[in-house]
Amino acid sequence: MDHYSKLAGEALGRLRSANPVVHSITNYVVMNSTANVLLAMGASPIMAHATEELNDIVNIASSIVINIGTLSSQWIESMNHACRLAKVAGKPLVLDPVGSGATKFRTDTACNIVKTTVPTVVRGNASEILSLSPQGGTTRGVDSLHTMEDAFEAAKAVAAKLGTCIAVTGERDLVTDGSRSLVIANGHSFMRKVTGTGCAATVIVAAFLAVESDPVIASAAALAFFGLAGEKAAAESSGPGTFWQKTLDALYNVTPKDLEAGARITEA
Repeated sequence: MDHYSKLAGEALGRLRSANPVVHSITNYVVMNSTANVLLAMGASPIMAHATEELNDIVNIASSIVINIGTLSSQWIESMNHACRLAKVAGKPLVLDPVGSGATKFRTDTACNIVKTTVPTVVRGNASEILSLSPQGGTTRGVDSLHTMEDAFEAAKAVAAKLGTCIAVTGERDLVTDGSRSLVIANGHSFMRKVTGTGCAATVIVAAFLAVESDPVIASAAALAFFGLAGEKAAAESSGPGTFWQKTLDALYNVTPKDLEAGARITEA
């Protein structure tokens, strides 16, 4: 057991005790899936989009997720409003720039949120993160055309410039705030065969942020936890369908001691 694994296990223990409320303005594709992920791991989901109730919802929430997967002008208004409320209330905010780089509409929306709100964490694949940097990047829909290694320097630069934490997920995951960088090696290839696993990673990061004030540690612990659950699920699965069912079970059953023993988090 190393230092980061121990911190990850301790954070999971606090999360299970606290049962944090995670509010998501997210996409139609994953609403049910990410709500079940949060419930399985020991958090409480809220999915609300109406601007009329966001003040009450943000006050209730322990952390906020903004996911741009199925954008519309009305949802963008709600997202921006929720970002402002979260900033005033001092609530952790996680942005998932789904598909940023694929269209100007998505890229502009994600970049605007990053610049005006400065999320606590931005979680995306390598191409999505590159699209937020000055050098830019493209995606194929929501699929990454780049690796974590491709986005490494850009992620560090964006994080340092904005004063945020960037989490790049892929075959291996990177978490950086510009000065500290951690690599997470947990996970399984089946995770790329189920829609919404990136969105699930985002809400898991938000849940950990509710109980761990250091965004780098919270993000690394969350991604190691999700990756370890994926490893355990894959060992009992014959394909993507059973894998996702088993992943929900694993998110429920992985203990803080399991995470301490199984997290593979190293300094980059």
